[in-house]
Amino acid sequence: MLAQNVIHEALRAKRDKKRSADNDLVVNGIEIYSMKIDSKVTSRFAHNVITSRAVNRGNVHKEVFFDVELPKTAFITNFSMTIGGVTYPGIIKEKEVAKKQYEKAVSKGQTAGLVKASGRKTEKFTVSVNIEAASKVTFELTYEELLKRQFGKYEMFIKVKPKQLVKDFEIEVNIFEPQGITELEAEGTFITNDLQNIIKKTFSEKKGHISFKPTLDQQRTCANCSQSVLDGDFTVRYDVKRTTPDNLQIVNGYFVHFFAPTNLPKLPKNVIFVIDISGSMSGREIEQTRQALLKILDDIKEDDFFNFILFGSGVHTWKETLIQATPENLDEARKFVRGIDTEGMTNLHGGIMRGIDMLNAAREGNLVPKRSASIIIMLTDGQPNVGVSNTQDIQAHVKKAIEGKYPLYNLGFGYGVDYSFLEKMALENKGLARRIYPDSDAALQLQGFYDEVSNPMLTDVELNYPENEISDLTKNIFKHFYDGSEIVVAGRFTDNNQNSLTVDVRAEGANDALSYTTQQDAEQTAKAFQEQEYIFGDYIERLWAYLTIEQLLEKRIAATGEEKENLTAEALALSLKYKFVTPLTSMVVTKPEDFNNQDGIADKPIEAQAATAVTLAPQVSPYLYMAHPTWYTSVDGDPHFIISVPQKEDAICFNINENPGAVLNLINDPVTGITVNGELIGDKRANTDGKIQNTYFGKLGIANKRLDLKLTVTPEKITIQNGNEKTGFTWLDSVTLQQEGLTLIINGKKDLVLSMGSGASFVIVLHEVWKKHPLHQDFLGLYTLESDKLSEQTHGLLGQFFHPIDFTILEIHPGSDPKKPDATMIVKNNELTVTRGWQKDYRRGPKQGVDIPCWFVHNNGAGLIDGVHTDYIVSSLF
Repeated sequence: MLAQNVIHEALRAKRDKKRSADNDLVVNGIEIYSMKIDSKVTSRFAHNVITSRAVNRGNVHKEVFFDVELPKTAFITNFSMTIGGVTYPGIIKEKEVAKKQYEKAVSKGQTAGLVKASGRKTEKFTVSVNIEAASKVTFELTYEELLKRQFGKYEMFIKVKPKQLVKDFEIEVNIFEPQGITELEAEGTFITNDLQNIIKKTFSEKKGHISFKPTLDQQRTCANCSQSVLDGDFTVRYDVKRTTPDNLQIVNGYFVHFFAPTNLPKLPKNVIFVIDISGSMSGREIEQTRQALLKILDDIKEDDFFNFILFGSGVHTWKETLIQATPENLDEARKFVRGIDTEGMTNLHGGIMRGIDMLNAAREGNLVPKRSASIIIMLTDGQPNVGVSNTQDIQAHVKKAIEGKYPLYNLGFGYGVDYSFLEKMALENKGLARRIYPDSDAALQLQGFYDEVSNPMLTDVELNYPENEISDLTKNIFKHFYDGSEIVVAGRFTDNNQNSLTVDVRAEGANDALSYTTQQDAEQTAKAFQEQEYIFGDYIERLWAYLTIEQLLEKRIAATGEEKENLTAEALALSLKYKFVTPLTSMVVTKPEDFNNQDGIADKPIEAQAATAVTLAPQVSPYLYMAHPTWYTSVDGDPHFIISVPQKEDAICFNINENPGAVLNLINDPVTGITVNGELIGDKRANTDGKIQNTYFGKLGIANKRLDLKLTVTPEKITIQNGNEKTGFTWLDSVTLQQEGLTLIINGKKDLVLSMGSGASFVIVLHEVWKKHPLHQDFLGLYTLESDKLSEQTHGLLGQFFHPIDFTILEIHPGSDPKKPDATMIVKNNELTVTRGWQKDYRRGPKQGVDIPCWFVHNNGAGLIDGVHTDYIVSSLF
């Protein structure tokens, strides 16, 4: 009997344990019972399929989320949902067509925006669907990318984040390389010692295989925990055998040519670092820049030549010309770098042109070796606002001065940069732009970029193919070939039946001109490709399409007019033909019509809009919000205040309705002595219909009590009072004035930029209306830059928001305007009803207003601002 009881107890314990384990698998009523990431790589081209299967374990209908992150370099090619045996495919359409379908859905009251966001290396793809109790859903996403070679290895990056325990979780990677595989490694940021042994890795000759299949218990963060340890990056790296400098493959009328010679002598390089030292770089940014430059100086070779150019309001050089990296010169350079500090505004044009002129003079005067590679690396965190500040003019001057002789690399620090300007300028000059993320590892990011371009092996590389045999060739001329990288060219035969190709490669090396000739025929490729189960048949054609689209989109960034239209049409046609989601196409995701499911739309984010695709947590809202890439706090218009909240990548807005003649305190910093007050003006005649009067700022007073400086700005004139001395200007003047504690730049009839002491800078925008307008008058807008330069005691209607502010948005629901939903905002322990809307940002000029989406707080900012708005009324401008 006792033995029987023991058996019953054991069985019950086993059942309880199973029930407990099963309960662990269900989160919010949903169990994800299978997730598989399947990657097939053929000749560097990766075809990835993520399949997730879930079941609703609840007894009512539930929302299931499919939330994955994929590399920015990838294109989505397919997506589907299967529910109850019915498949709902994603359909790829021209962006404008998809947008119209989306807007039609919105007008019916459906929110059709598919949530997406960008991280450093990834884009987030999120779809949700409501399914009935006990129902199952299968999500399947396919994306493709060409793996780039860097530092001697190809890298494939897989984001792993199932967010809950998954009964059947697996990553499987199959690699096929006709050249043969020399090394293969896999690692994960979340891989513990226990998990290390679960990564199975084998490779022989042309095949490589990796699998990672943790059991439920191995997924747990601890023995009895229900949280998953699977949260991070899973990275696969490998390289191929290189018995010859290049490899040519021909399949089905297409070819791909990989060029990566090894064991070449290194070329000396001439590098100029052009560094932004404007006030906004102060603090952590300039410290990280110093750290990175010191590390770079440790890596510069003795036969390299280099120099530093710093730009703030003015331009400073370390040496008058490039100098050789001798040990003595490097020691002197380290002292110089340790002393770099910030000052003034952003004379980007002056800095970059000084660098180009210096490099051109060194090359023309034979001050640097004839056989050497020249590069300029520019780092900035802001936008030009001194000297030539029109970005199109800067681009034109830079392109004319460089004349294609060497590449320009632009590094944009943070989100205050005009990234599309930096990108256009770099691409026009055979370089590239890269964003440096403002984080604790920014110094490593800077150094990492330098490492990529620090070892040029060849210059002026040309890969020549018989013109009469090849059409639709991808880029085949490259300014530099860097050690550890690879040049890839693909093309299409004019005659589909042609099965052989001869290629001639020419380049300039460290000692002499180099030339290679390669021949290949389709039979040799076919022989190398006998292991068919590893290969998706049209991979070379798709690789060619991927590379062509990528390069057309890149060319399109700097193109204008008819050229841009032609590039757009060509890239769009290929995107649609090969079903790639690119910046020109969108994928419409359809869903079952029951349970209020809404169709979605998936777009491809671009880096120039990073930090602009703002999404809320998917379970809160499927709305997609676009915000401005720079985060400045401002007041403009009638008067509307825009408060940026960078950590949310969002903004809050409010208006102040007060009578004309009232003076409002906008900024007051008792530590630096800086105050900003604004006097309201109304329309020429008051309205009589009982509505709120329109008011605007007609006069701004900016003072620095410590320096006894006062600046009065009206739409007619600008007056500076320094002690008892007064100086006056009109808006017709174009002036740059620098005196102790003050820099003032007036950009005639447009705006003025003011910097006081080591405090914040301000932009005041002039809004002119038609002089005979029966109602409106000219008025001013105020934008703050570098507000972190003010003290923590800063207050005022604007100043109080220079300190971090946090808020939470709940319960988004339709408002009185169908385009502007209402929501509940929790901020400063207050619960407010807010409305999603837009306010105009004129920081780029009175004619260049940009809509900034924001949460609008009603009733003069009540509940958001400290106290009530009448607390901020002061007796006079100073």
